[in-house]
Amino acid sequence: MAAVLTEPAQHPGLQPGAASRRVLYVAIAGDIGIAVAKFFVAALTGSSAMLTEGVHSLVDTGNELLLLYGVRRGQRVVDEWHAFGYGKTTYVWSLIVALSVFSVGGGVSVYEGIISLAAPPALADPTWNYVVLALAAVFQGISWRVSQQELDRHRRPGESLWRASQRDMDVLVFTVFVEDSAALVGIAIAALGVGLSHALKQPWLDPAASVLIGLVLIASAGLLARKSVSLLVGASLDRDQLAQLRRIIIADPAVERVGHLQTMRLGPDSVLLTAAVRFQRRLSLDEVEQAIERLERAIKVPYPAILHLYLESGALKQVAHAAGQLAAHDAPPAAPTTAAP
Repeated sequence: MAAVLTEPAQHPGLQPGAASRRVLYVAIAGDIGIAVAKFFVAALTGSSAMLTEGVHSLVDTGNELLLLYGVRRGQRVVDEWHAFGYGKTTYVWSLIVALSVFSVGGGVSVYEGIISLAAPPALADPTWNYVVLALAAVFQGISWRVSQQELDRHRRPGESLWRASQRDMDVLVFTVFVEDSAALVGIAIAALGVGLSHALKQPWLDPAASVLIGLVLIASAGLLARKSVSLLVGASLDRDQLAQLRRIIIADPAVERVGHLQTMRLGPDSVLLTAAVRFQRRLSLDEVEQAIERLERAIKVPYPAILHLYLESGALKQVAHAAGQLAAHDAPPAAPTTAAP
């Protein structure tokens, strides 16, 4: 017999995707302006690195629009075909974004750099390149800071930002954080490529920077894909969180023992928890039900995202079986039947 506590409606204190959308809106606004400026300067100066950076910003803008679409799709109302909601839709679109970064961002950047290496463009006045790269660094830095602050909200004392980003369920913020980090690295590489090509009078250094930027994008795409796939196939909460949940359950006076405890992330703000719990054998069915309600309240305080809680208990089976036997014992005897002559 399994005790089921399920709450399809979202927790009132949560606004799924609200923080993610704020991060995405900031990133989109910055990337659109940066992309236009980079393409304009690339046309003026003929810089391959600047053209690559423009493609990079354009791809980032498209990716963030896809993520917003994923947020909207992931918040559809629960129906009979998707009893646990559509939260994992977000992870599907984040995987599509990772593939986009790999192919359109990284692939195009590497291709453009290799083609330009065969016939490097003539050196031109790099002033506008530096102006746009400086502006891009400012706007990209603002976007990166917003995503970093959002990740900081979930960091534990002494925990690194990278570890917090790996543990966090919100793949949207993680995606923006990785994309912005790659963008800042790309800006630094582009500035270095433009600067060295002019300082050393070596035009090929500019397209070489494009190839490096492409490799950075491919590496970031790998990180995004790894995170998305892990969440799609049913990633659990981490060990510390599972240990805390076990402590919460065993702390209830009605609980005798806790067996297996399993979780699955169903979306940025939704978690499924199943646990094998043995209640005290002396408890009545009503007392067990009261204990289950206490456990639900105790778990929801630190983990409001656990919207689906299933407790399976051997002791509960025994109580139900005993109640069934008692009912059968108290039932009036069946009327005797007389065989027909």
